[in-house]
Amino acid sequence: MKRALAVVLAAAIVLVAPAPAFAADSSYRTLASADNPDWMRSQPDGKSLAALSIPGTHQSLSITGGSLTQTQENYGNSANTLTAQLRAGIRMIDVRARVNTGNTFTIHHGATYQNANFDDVLARLAEFLGAHPGETVVLRLKQECHGGLGSCTDVSGQRPFTDIFDSYVAKRPGLFWTPSVTRSAAAPTPTLGQIRGKVVLAVLNGPRGGVVDRYGLAQFSGWQDGSSEWVQDNYNVPNVGAIATKRDQVRRFLDATSAGDPGKMYVNFGSGSSVFAQPYQVAGGALGVQGVNPFLLTYLNEGPEVHTPVSRTGMLLLDFPGGGLIDKVIGYN
Repeated sequence: MKRALAVVLAAAIVLVAPAPAFAADSSYRTLASADNPDWMRSQPDGKSLAALSIPGTHQSLSITGGSLTQTQENYGNSANTLTAQLRAGIRMIDVRARVNTGNTFTIHHGATYQNANFDDVLARLAEFLGAHPGETVVLRLKQECHGGLGSCTDVSGQRPFTDIFDSYVAKRPGLFWTPSVTRSAAAPTPTLGQIRGKVVLAVLNGPRGGVVDRYGLAQFSGWQDGSSEWVQDNYNVPNVGAIATKRDQVRRFLDATSAGDPGKMYVNFGSGSSVFAQPYQVAGGALGVQGVNPFLLTYLNEGPEVHTPVSRTGMLLLDFPGGGLIDKVIGYN
């Protein structure tokens, strides 16, 4: 009985005050060691967005709330963390918004406000793309609040989410690639020359998944909650031991991307979590189990004597990415 109680207490301590999983390395928690503000500039205008290997971040602005909600290194509030990611070379971002008073969006991870508003996100994007007009940024936008356990609740009495989004687009003329933010007509996959200096909306997801109206790219019309045809997002990692399963899901989708239709975009989430396998543990590893990020960097560095080499990563969305992993993904271009 005493031994069982001791085990329970030890588990509770781990959940309240978890220690770092592994020390920062080139795959994990070293974003600032990458410096790639203009990596797209050298790519030909005629290259399809689908042909690029793009490093991205999952829950890109999630920097507060403790180990259960934080998914990215904290480089400052008001979306300054986003600026750090863009300078490192991140070109796909995952932003979650709550409807707030005054018909505005605030940035949340579940119930936790992330010390940034959508105006901040658009300002940082406009600043970066104004200074680096050869680049583009792909945006996945999701209505975060569904009112369930652990989620937030939108403020009542406001305009619909889509109308508020349209008002933000109208206030920033020229920032978005227009075909991707047209509610009535999904856009084809663009070439890089069409979208330099612009934000491309890949998809607008509702609070429980699914695509809202016809925003975004036509290819992602079936993007549901979790995984779908062109998306691997098996985000439920029930315990630390299951990180191995998540690694294999990422690897299999990476191999499918590399061998797949070069005209299609593949979005591969390296992220996942639960109460018993928190985001930092899935990314970096814990209790002797290798995390997704170090596994990925090792896998991408392995030669043909080990496995068929990767030729294209698609869009790889990560928690706590390290500079070496970001550089490696960009190197495929």
